[in-house]
Amino acid sequence: MLRMVVCLVSAACLLPAEAPRVGVIEIFGLRKVKPEAVRKALGVLEGDPLPASKTDTEERIEGIEGVALASLAAVCCDNGKAVLYVGIEERGAPHFDFHSPPGLDLKVPDEVSQTWLDFITGLELAGKHGNVEEDLTHGHSLLTDPDSRQCQEKFVTYAEKYFDLLREVLRGAADEQQRAIAAYVLGYSSKKKVVANDLQYAIQDFDPTVRNNAMRALSAIAVYADLHPDSEIRVSPTWFVEMLNSVQFTDRNKASMALVNFTEKRDAGTLGLLRERALPSLIEMAQWRNLGHALPAFILLGRVEGLPEEKIQQMWKEGKRQELVRMAASTPAKKK
Repeated sequence: MLRMVVCLVSAACLLPAEAPRVGVIEIFGLRKVKPEAVRKALGVLEGDPLPASKTDTEERIEGIEGVALASLAAVCCDNGKAVLYVGIEERGAPHFDFHSPPGLDLKVPDEVSQTWLDFITGLELAGKHGNVEEDLTHGHSLLTDPDSRQCQEKFVTYAEKYFDLLREVLRGAADEQQRAIAAYVLGYSSKKKVVANDLQYAIQDFDPTVRNNAMRALSAIAVYADLHPDSEIRVSPTWFVEMLNSVQFTDRNKASMALVNFTEKRDAGTLGLLRERALPSLIEMAQWRNLGHALPAFILLGRVEGLPEEKIQQMWKEGKRQELVRMAASTPAKKK
């Protein structure tokens, strides 16, 4: 089971020093608030440089009547320009709760931290060369890129050597970078049944990078659990579904990718939960103009509608996204 790996260091950041330009603006989470009001508060058009201040822009948008939260994420790239995702949480809309930030002075061992930095450097280089396929069948990511894979093989050793400490760091470290490293490395432990519970806790972490790494690790464990039912590992899709309503792009993007795996066998309970809790989010995400970001939601929408995989693939290849969107929007009560 090979797939394309998404960069583990969040690309969803604004880089005002480089002043990249906006190629596409996507606003999501709108149900009652008018998009015109959001665009006015955003103050940026497609083709303009990114906003100089992420925080100031989010605060302006949160000043719109009916808006509870706003989140900006600039993601590379669309024809060399940034895709600017503007997440909106309206008052009274579904809310994804996070744990309060922990406050303990804990950190991973230096050799783990250094290997993590080496891994990220290698991953970035592999991404530039397009060598970013990964195998998840072992319950953790193993990349085809030799340098990155060498670091991952060290993570297997560290996950056993520092198992208890990594769990403590994940749940209690004040430094979010330390929690993010622990979330990823713990996924390489052989004690995947125990780790699955830790990672399910971590996908509600206050920090988006911690949530991202926890979701990636947990998704790989879910693949392993599906291939080895005798392992008795249980990974619940519930929080992944809830994250489709998050105000942050990275949450929605990673959750949709994970749920493509969760729904491969068309579990009726998971598909029913998707329809009940996240149908509007899937509909808007399936229409995103960046095809790579839209595809997971499109697949999930097709499965919720009960379409065969061949039909979903055909509709995607033929550019019939709006046809599927209309189908899903017109039948919100069926197949629960």
